[in-house]
Amino acid sequence: MRLSLRLILLLVVGVTAVTFLVARTQVRAEKAGLRDDLQRRSEILAESLQELVEPALGERSHYELRRIVERFGNRERLAGVAIYDLDGKVIAESPRLSERLDPPAPPLDAIQSDQATGKFVNLAGIPMHAYYVPLHNQGHVVGALAVFHDATYIYQQSDRIWRDTMWHVVAEVLLIVFVTMLIIRSAIVVPISRTTQWIRQLRNGKGKFPPRPKMSDEHFLAPLSEEVMNLARSLAEARASAEEEARLRESGDAIWTAERLRLTIRSRTEQRSLFVVSNREPYSHVHGPKGIELQVPASGLVTALEPVLRACDGTWIAAASGSADRETVDASDRIRVPPDTREYTLRRVWLPKAIDDGYYYGFANEGLWPLCHIAHARPVFRSSDWEAYQAANQTFADAALAEMAGSSQPLLLVQDYHFALLPQMIKRKRPAVRVAIFWHIPWPNPEAFGICPWRRELLDGLLGADMTGFHTQAHCNNFLETTDQTVQSRIEWERFAVRRNDHLTLVRPYPISVDMRERLFGNEAGSPYLLRAKLLKNLGISAQFLGVGVDRIDYTKGLLERFRGVERFIEKNPPYRGKFTFVQIGAPSRTRIERYQQFLTDVQAEAARINARFQTPDWRPIILLTRHHSHEEILPYYRAADLCLVTSLHDGMNLVAKEFVAARDDEQGALILSQFTGASRELRDALIVNPYDTEQVSDAIRLALEMDSDERHERMHRLRRTVRENNIYRWAGTLITDLSELRVEEPDFAADRPN
Repeated sequence: MRLSLRLILLLVVGVTAVTFLVARTQVRAEKAGLRDDLQRRSEILAESLQELVEPALGERSHYELRRIVERFGNRERLAGVAIYDLDGKVIAESPRLSERLDPPAPPLDAIQSDQATGKFVNLAGIPMHAYYVPLHNQGHVVGALAVFHDATYIYQQSDRIWRDTMWHVVAEVLLIVFVTMLIIRSAIVVPISRTTQWIRQLRNGKGKFPPRPKMSDEHFLAPLSEEVMNLARSLAEARASAEEEARLRESGDAIWTAERLRLTIRSRTEQRSLFVVSNREPYSHVHGPKGIELQVPASGLVTALEPVLRACDGTWIAAASGSADRETVDASDRIRVPPDTREYTLRRVWLPKAIDDGYYYGFANEGLWPLCHIAHARPVFRSSDWEAYQAANQTFADAALAEMAGSSQPLLLVQDYHFALLPQMIKRKRPAVRVAIFWHIPWPNPEAFGICPWRRELLDGLLGADMTGFHTQAHCNNFLETTDQTVQSRIEWERFAVRRNDHLTLVRPYPISVDMRERLFGNEAGSPYLLRAKLLKNLGISAQFLGVGVDRIDYTKGLLERFRGVERFIEKNPPYRGKFTFVQIGAPSRTRIERYQQFLTDVQAEAARINARFQTPDWRPIILLTRHHSHEEILPYYRAADLCLVTSLHDGMNLVAKEFVAARDDEQGALILSQFTGASRELRDALIVNPYDTEQVSDAIRLALEMDSDERHERMHRLRRTVRENNIYRWAGTLITDLSELRVEEPDFAADRPN
């Protein structure tokens, strides 16, 4: 209250002072204008009278002179006219003038200097303006003419301005007090009260976050709200971790948590520095409508590796992808991230467009991707793409070596099929570096891999690593068999290792997963039924049952097979027409590649064909959403769906299946999972299907919808336990622990020779 009164008082004083200054300036300007106007009118009238008086003065006709001054003496605001001789005696004067006051004698300097003069005087207490003009006869000054104007109106006008100003000040003060009180209440008191209540709820919460008070980005409390949210997030995560650790200690479980991962990484990397190389960067900067904006890509890789780098202050080396990335790095192309805590370093790498196109879109995604995914897409291998792939790997290797230059015992974790050559490039320069590469996509059988013209070079690059990881044991077996049949080496099957050129490479399965912790942000309140109704209403359709699929639009994901399974389900089960809708969230991917452009067209055409066959005015069997969706947008669909369809034709793991399970804390919903995914090896309680078998997919949809609620609950309970025990922290912790503990054998690359 005291603050409000002080604020109002300051505003009132300020407004009053400014108003008086403005009024004073206005009064001065008004007075000066009126004086100038009166001076001009006096000059005009005096000159007119001078032309009449001078001839009559020469004839010595006092009567004529009196008649002249009497005729002109009745004008508005004219006090009177007087004529004087050289001695200052009045020859003639207006009757009104003689009645009101005795006119003063004309100044001698006006007669002596033979120049007209005017001035403001006070005569008998009345403000007057007197204007004197010398009179001539035959070229000689013979007297003077005086014109007197009443100047009282000038001061009356000034008084009126001051009086109006006073009333304006009173009105403005009252209005300011009223408006200020409203502003203080609506823009300060109420938001602060709501923010205080929100902070109290955050402090007393048990992991569920109340909605943040609504305010625009320009609101003065917005920065405070953001910082409180960051602080609350950290506190909630710490509280959740502590509660989870306590629960695990009580139950004797050994589940990995974020805190356990941090402690493990710190202990394992105490004397070492950790470096990660990936094509995708964890943070990018782009030009937006409000300037440079930060973007966080939706990526399981980022979720998996960021806790590791935060725990040990590591360095992440990645390809720049944002339009404003170059503007946000220092002279060494580095930036500290995340923006709020700056716990590790992001080193960005720029590739020339021709190299990037050939390396990423060409060799990696038109060659290696279809080669490793047995999904009936013909791999394309071009010499120019291979050269670009080599150049890109060398560029990243040089960047990694530069970053590791000051580290005595670095650990290097290389990510995915974009960098198959990089491990050997690093080992040639720094043999003592511990290098691991994790291959996120499947590894094909030896016959399929034999298609690649540069298969030996790729294997030599991978075998430069001290450890090569895959999602499943089957992929490890394929890799070992491929190596055995392609290059001269010794396979140690008892410990799954390859010895080539006196260098040992361990081959291990590390099934990647998701963060199973309860979602602290973005949870949708209410039952899945209400949430489902809301989503369907927003989509403009009416239905009782909801299925969901979340994928990049990629030919390996089995989208066409999925749609045909939905079509067959509607065919075989007429009662579900108008009741079951399948929503496919499909993010366009690699649209610069012709095969992907055509596949997007095929997917849209297939959805349109099926809808045209069955749809009604208020219902469609398939809703295809072809844009990028954030995790916060996808989560409500996971939580509201009766079933989730994952029908990949070949997949290393498929995290969508695990994300769906992690989102179902109500332990409801059913997962239909392709047998050709790595996830099917772990998620045994899903409904496992062959996506090429349309009848089986159709029957699985019906089984998921009609399954007994107890069985559905038991299946989801076991699925969630599996994902919880084999979460993302276990993947990262096990991988980094194994890398830090292995014994490095320096390879003899001089022995490299074609086989």
